[in-house]
Amino acid sequence: MADVLTAKQGDTLDELIWRERGLGAADIGRVLALNPGVADIGAILPLGATVAMPVSMTPAPRTLPLIQLWD
Repeated sequence: MADVLTAKQGDTLDELIWRERGLGAADIGRVLALNPGVADIGAILPLGATVAMPVSMTPAPRTLPLIQLWD
């Protein structure tokens, strides 16, 4: 099963998956493998273009180091 993302005007693939899922450049290859032909569209996706995303593809939780002002 896959979720479908829809491009807004001027979206690139990496911008779309970052905005909708918080995914980065390391995940582009997996998205392109699931969407044959998307790379042929060009750098900017047309308005309304759909991109399938695997349901299991979610970002790893980001943690920030704890800063202690006083020890």
